[in-house]
Parts: sequence; structure tokens; C-alpha cells
Amino acid sequence: MPPSPAVLYVHFGAGLTEERYPRLLDLLADITPVVQALPPDAALADVRGALRYFGRTAPELAELIRVRALAHYDVLCTVGAGGNPLLARMAAQSGPPGQVRSVPGEPAAVTAFLHPKPVAALYGVGPATAQTLGTYGLDTVGRVAAAPPATLQRILGAAPARRLLARARGEDATPVVPSAPARSAAAEHRFGRDELDASQRRRALLTLADGLGYRMRRDAQVARALTLTVRYADRSTTTRTRALPEPTAHTAALTALAYALHDALGLQRARVRALTLRADDLTAADLASRQLSLDPREEKARRAEAAADRARNRFGAGAAHPAGRLGEVA
Repeated sequence: MPPSPAVLYVHFGAGLTEERYPRLLDLLADITPVVQALPPDAALADVRGALRYFGRTAPELAELIRVRALAHYDVLCTVGAGGNPLLARMAAQSGPPGQVRSVPGEPAAVTAFLHPKPVAALYGVGPATAQTLGTYGLDTVGRVAAAPPATLQRILGAAPARRLLARARGEDATPVVPSAPARSAAAEHRFGRDELDASQRRRALLTLADGLGYRMRRDAQVARALTLTVRYADRSTTTRTRALPEPTAHTAALTALAYALHDALGLQRARVRALTLRADDLTAADLASRQLSLDPREEKARRAEAAADRARNRFGAGAAHPAGRLGEVA
């Protein structure tokens, strides 16, 4: 008998705030202890142990979560249910927000769900990879799944080809790992329209870096790396990660690296729907070494930043911020 869907991908949408996110994770933990946080606005939940306890199917548990999130926190959730994280994520992203969608466990149902989709709909396939595959006629998931492995290896290389072929067949052995204490912090900006203006995207990145820097300094943490995720109008994404020269929570350093990640993508006239910036490998600030600077301008900037933080702590996060920052962060 084919396995029933037992993994939920929960995307917290309208109504989500930074303060509500941990509470929503606790709401999931009331259903199952196997909850993996995906900051800033999503989570995975393995409900295999909860199916018998609650006497409900995974889609029914997903509906329960959706209703509770709306009733208790006024947050609209989109939930996908599938046999693994890949299918659950793609189910959630395959329609309008605020609904529960499920991929049945039968192989024929998985094939029927995946094969008609554009290859860009596969998690981890960005616009550049999708365009490359399209030039070879591999523009749908079904065509990729039917392609000879040797062909995909010549196009993408051995390891990426193996990953792509497995995903095209609906295979994902990634476990749902209950979250340990947070080792990352993330913030997202959603544009009101598809944003083609690179200067506006850079302003959004400044806003995100400034917010992350303030949160880390407030919590006495520093980051060792940054990850930028760009979501496009067609719902595909591109993700890039780069290490910082040294562990830091300094807004200027975070912004400089965010700009470098953005510029390296060469987006030009890309239609960008949202930007997510994540500070990775967080550690306590007093445990991280810092190279002394002989540049008086940097020391002056750090003193100004500390003064701005004191103003924020006293009067709120909007009391002081860098010029050019956007007004709102989703």
C-alpha cells in the first residue's frame, strides 16, 4: 500500500509578524514534536506520529493548523501535504494562498502532479538553470524525468543532474529535523509589484541588512555568512550564500555583502517579487574574534551605529536608521 502524505509544508502568509512566528511554531508543536523552522515565514512538520493520535489524515491536520492559525493569530496559512518535503513544498506553492493542497502517495498521482509543471517549479531550479534546460527541450518536469541521466550530466554536471532527476521523479530523502536553537535570522521584503529597478532592490537590501544587524546586535550575536534568496514573478527562486570576511553584525558590512550577492546575479531586467536576506551561522558576539581596524571612518561609523541602537532601544525600531532605507519589511 503506498504511503500516505505525512509531511506538511506550512507557509505563514498575511498577518505574520516577527513576534508571531515563534508562536506559530508552537502551534505546530501542539500537533507534532517534529517541526523544522524555515525562517522567516515557513516551517516543515512530520506528522506521521500524529496521524493515529488525532485520528485524522495529513490534509485534515493541515486544515486544523490553518484554522487555528487564523483564529488565534489572524495569520493566513497555505499548507501543502506530501510524502516528503519536496512534494509538500510544491503542493503548497501550486495554487492561491490560504488553502490546503495535498499530493496523494500513489506513484501515479505523484507523476500526474509533477510532470505537467514547468521545470522552474522544481525546488532549487532557478531561472538560469531552467533556461539552460529549455534550450534542450527539457522545459517540463516530465521531460526532465524521462531524459537519460547521461544527457542531464552533460548539461549540468554529475551531482546537479542526479539531484534534478531525483526531484523530477518526486524523490526527496531529506528528513524533517526538529529545529535546534536558532543559528540563523532572516528577513523578507515583498514588493508591491514586480520590481525591475535595481536601485529599489538595493534599497530593500539595505533595509533588510539594517534590520538583521540591529536584531543581532540587540541579541549580542554575529553572523559568519549571508544568504540571499530572490523570488521572481513566476515563483521560481535563486539562492546564493557567501561567507563574511569576519563574523559581524555591523550593518555596513552586511549591506556590502548583500549588494555583492545581488550584483553577482546579473538580474538586470528580471521581474523580482521578493527578496529574503538570511544571516547564517550565528554565534555569540563575545566568542567571535574581530580584527582591529585602523580606519577612523569605520570606528566613527560603529560609534554612530551604537548611538542609533540606543535610540531604537528607547524609542522603537523606527527611531533611527540609515538614509535610503525603505519604510516597510514584510
